[in-house]
Amino acid sequence: MLKFTGQQLKFDLERNHPTVLERFRVDAKDRQFQFWERNPLSVICQSVAMTEQKLQYIHLNPVQEKWRLAETPEVYYYSSSRFYLENKDDFGFLTHYLE
Repeated sequence: MLKFTGQQLKFDLERNHPTVLERFRVDAKDRQFQFWERNPLSVICQSVAMTEQKLQYIHLNPVQEKWRLAETPEVYYYSSSRFYLENKDDFGFLTHYLE
């Protein structure tokens, strides 16, 4: 996901905001631009309870007062919350975590 989204950001900035793209230029051997932290935190969910805890955290993030991106998790477009509540997959690739 990081590689894909990074490429999409780069393509969009090249087309629409080339001066902003320069803010992401790095002096690295393997890349010209960097959008994400090199070593993101990955957590292995070792139980159903832990998976549900992480999923709830992700779903509640957009409704936090800090962000205020939505009134409820299911109305935030980029959330999978609607998938779990209404079985509606707006993206065409979601699967239930128990499958």
